[in-house]
Amino acid sequence: MSIRIKRVYEKPDREDGFRVLVDRLWPRGLSKATAKIDFWARELAPSNELRRWYDHDPGKWDEFKSRYFRELNANPGLVKEFRGRLRRVKVTFVYSSREEKINNAAALKEYLSSRKG
Repeated sequence: MSIRIKRVYEKPDREDGFRVLVDRLWPRGLSKATAKIDFWARELAPSNELRRWYDHDPGKWDEFKSRYFRELNANPGLVKEFRGRLRRVKVTFVYSSREEKINNAAALKEYLSSRKG
């Protein structure tokens, strides 16, 4: 499985393949038609509490990932079901954060890449 990451506000293109929104909240000011989302994985997004705590503070990135991975580990059935949806050649995780490298899409990609199965 090949996973790309892209900001949801960027124009969708054919290279995106299966577009998965990995945020808990719908992106502000964006219609569903414009977003062209194939699947919204809100249940796998960080909890509201974790999202608020993190607040995209670079100093909290490692701890955020650790806490987020614990949340994901607590839902193995959901993670397994999600992996099943990603059995496509091209998958793009889309996110709304302005942070390009320290966002939940990057963390989720790292989590899935580091664990088999």
